[in-house]
Amino acid sequence: MTARGTSAAPAVGWIGLGDLGLPMARAIAEAGFPLHTWARRPVSLDGLSGVPHVRHNDIKDLAAASDIVALCVGTDDDVLRVAEQLLDGLRPGAVVVNHGTGLPSVAVQLTEMCGTAGVEVLDAPVSGGRPAAEEHRLTTMVGGPQPVAERCEKVFTSFSRHVVHLGAAGAGQTAKLFNNALLMLNQAAIGDIVDLATQLKLNVPQLVEVLKLGSASSAALTLLNTMVTPDTVQHLSAVEALDMELFDQAMGEAGIDCAPVTARGLTGARGLPGLLGRLNP
Repeated sequence: MTARGTSAAPAVGWIGLGDLGLPMARAIAEAGFPLHTWARRPVSLDGLSGVPHVRHNDIKDLAAASDIVALCVGTDDDVLRVAEQLLDGLRPGAVVVNHGTGLPSVAVQLTEMCGTAGVEVLDAPVSGGRPAAEEHRLTTMVGGPQPVAERCEKVFTSFSRHVVHLGAAGAGQTAKLFNNALLMLNQAAIGDIVDLATQLKLNVPQLVEVLKLGSASSAALTLLNTMVTPDTVQHLSAVEALDMELFDQAMGEAGIDCAPVTARGLTGARGLPGLLGRLNP
């Protein structure tokens, strides 16, 4: 659906210009999609300098101008609050996309809430971090109706290397939570190996660099001292711990006891600063 005709590029509204949201929004504009923006703090829109975009002072005006509105905001509560404001301006057939990480059950709730106004919803969290966003190589995990996902795919590919549709509402969030949980489990395993290597008085930084080159390599290893740095590690550790708690809540809502996995994942998340410290003596 597009108010400008089926052959025109859909107008994309964007809300959330943080660490990931800003390079994603820039990629959309650079790909030729009409970009509409709104922010609670207008100064944050200055990050879009140099790419074509239309700034809106009222979120309802952004909604009325957009065929697709993408959200890259902090929490599920933020998503629901912003979506409620958007519904006064969105036309039937418009699409709301949540690129943040959250609960599958909230993705279903958002779908039901927007459905009363004839608005479609996709949960489409991304993985790869700021470097991947800047290089347009994120992985986007999509939940929601297949036809709606297909309508939005070209927008997603503007900032993604991989776009995968996984199923109905909530499927994208479930995949993202498993992705994050496995990253943290791998970090815990790396911590175990580094502890043993330290007891053997090995050169731990050199060992880790060798492991990155062999069959032991993983994203958890390669992110150390690249995306995970002394400047970012405390923040990333805290964010990971929150994501692990989301994972545990999602499994609990599904009636699954995942206590051992949650405990191990939290070990990996909370142990990240110490692990990085041993690699930077």
